[in-house]
Amino acid sequence: MAVKTKTQPRTAEIRPFEIEFADADLEDLRARINATRWPEKETVDDDSQGVPLSLMQNLARYWANDHDWRKCEARLNALPNFTTEIDGLDIHFVHVRSKHEDAVPLVVCHGWPGSVIEQLKLIGPLTDPTAYGGTASDAFHVVIPSMPGYGFSGKPSGTGWDPVHIGAAYVELMKRLGYTQFAAQGGDWGAIVVDAMAGGRADPLAAEPPPPELMGIHTNMPGAVPPDLFAASFAGTPAPDGLSAEERTTYDQLLGFFGPHVAYGLIMGTRPQTLYGLADSPIDLAAFMLDHGDGTGQPGLVQQVLEDRLERPSDLTRDDILDNITLFWLTNTGVSSARLYWESKLPFFAAKGVRVPVGVSVFADEIYRVPRSWAERAYSNLVHYVQHDRGGHFAAWEQPQLLSEDLRDTFRSLR
Repeated sequence: MAVKTKTQPRTAEIRPFEIEFADADLEDLRARINATRWPEKETVDDDSQGVPLSLMQNLARYWANDHDWRKCEARLNALPNFTTEIDGLDIHFVHVRSKHEDAVPLVVCHGWPGSVIEQLKLIGPLTDPTAYGGTASDAFHVVIPSMPGYGFSGKPSGTGWDPVHIGAAYVELMKRLGYTQFAAQGGDWGAIVVDAMAGGRADPLAAEPPPPELMGIHTNMPGAVPPDLFAASFAGTPAPDGLSAEERTTYDQLLGFFGPHVAYGLIMGTRPQTLYGLADSPIDLAAFMLDHGDGTGQPGLVQQVLEDRLERPSDLTRDDILDNITLFWLTNTGVSSARLYWESKLPFFAAKGVRVPVGVSVFADEIYRVPRSWAERAYSNLVHYVQHDRGGHFAAWEQPQLLSEDLRDTFRSLR
């Protein structure tokens, strides 16, 4: 990776950051794509064995011949990028201040396989709401960090960078930027980070007091499954009696995810260092990043985008997907990002005892769609809940306008 950082001491100072990869890095990427040794075609007519060969070969042709990383690089460099050292690790972040007075500081947290690229479409609607159907009183100052081991942040050389540690680092980051009150938003691992930031823990009864600076959180992957149901669904136990029709549907979605689709998480959670192919083969990296979730969630949507057969309106494009994969490749963060699964001791979807004000967005094609009843039990101070008829796991990419409106609605009463 080649980057430019202005020469300053490695202290708690905020350092400007510029992205510039060498032409040789991009030439090497194209050469490796073109040199891929392909396996035979899958023996089924669907994606039940993994990402189909034809999809990956079509993606490879576009990636090697038509995708333009420099456009993404220029888009990133047009924003204010910085790094700062927290607990011995460089944390990269984008920081865009609104022109509007009384804007609320907001830290937006991505997950895996995500990056700051996933969140860029939120910046305009949040910092300049008057240009996107909102009012000046809805404005946010936006901070988007790269998680440790992801993108342009440092790669931990030791253990301990779990969601609780990451959440604490983000609190320190916001304080270091001079914000005495701020809000937080997250999806995927980012949702677990904001739960942890708010004091949430694996045992809801062991939840800790949130930092006084945190005014509230918003999540588009809520940790709302009752702990007993989470354990039962993970074990593959049929739905227990007493669930409503909506709750039973959600429980069945969890069974469908944990059964055939959670293998990617299990290998990262137990043997992340074994995934050497993520560092050596761009096609292996791309296929691994595309093949997770359930049939109606992120992979289904991505395959629709890549095959030009979108079934619902979405802002996600093929270049969005490849920009993100290329960032992982150029920064060689396939393995370092996977270690978060090994580090974390927090359950993905279970309630964690969060008590700060919370907004919940449920998108139609999410891995699991949280009923209001579960959200109300999980978040004792639920201030906003909405279900959408479109959008999936990566809401900031797919439906940035809807997500931006939900953030305005969530924090309007807390300003």
